[in-house]
Amino acid sequence: MSYFITGTDTGVGKTLISCALLYAFAAQGQRVVGMKPVAVGCDDNGHNQDVKQLQAASNVLVSYGQINPYSFLDPIAPHIAAQNAGVRIDFARILTSYYELASQADVVIIEGAGGFRVPLNNKQDIADLAVQLGLSVILVVGMRLGCLNHALLTASAIEACGLKCAGWVANVLDADMLALQPNIEALQQRLAAPLLGVVPWQSQPQPDAKMMALKLKLELLEEI
Repeated sequence: MSYFITGTDTGVGKTLISCALLYAFAAQGQRVVGMKPVAVGCDDNGHNQDVKQLQAASNVLVSYGQINPYSFLDPIAPHIAAQNAGVRIDFARILTSYYELASQADVVIIEGAGGFRVPLNNKQDIADLAVQLGLSVILVVGMRLGCLNHALLTASAIEACGLKCAGWVANVLDADMLALQPNIEALQQRLAAPLLGVVPWQSQPQPDAKMMALKLKLELLEEI
């Protein structure tokens, strides 16, 4: 069982929710591992903070390189970061790592980069990667002004690719967002996938075991 995690934009809490899902499935007795195929904004050792958080939330011991096949120093769009490094992001390498992880774990949570249509090379983007993986998608919606349009467009893009949106999570990014609940209700009315949970605003989000308090409704997840 695996899920691909995407978001309505960059910085909307994909890592936070990915870790919460890992902890939640682990609490059910599952062997879990997180994966971030492409990471940007890495340190001089090629390590990325999001990847480290996914690794900490996993209970299957695997190498850093399996979790994160491609890492780049510059915190910019992945295909540009790859070009600057003289590298082409190859899906075959990502798929190999994924299958290795899937053979060792009951649940693999794969976190995308940025939004759903972020380019990864000169011809392919995050959506293409999700299609090749053939996984159900969980959408993280950053709750702030403009989220309705971003969420509905992303959901449409997922559907247009022939993929299933298994569920969505509302992550509150604006502590003072006006009409928060009506916005959530508007999305519930318009998104076919179930709402798995609402993450309250946090000044310093911590993707650790405390995230279990979110009580994500895993039983509502829809699989292919």
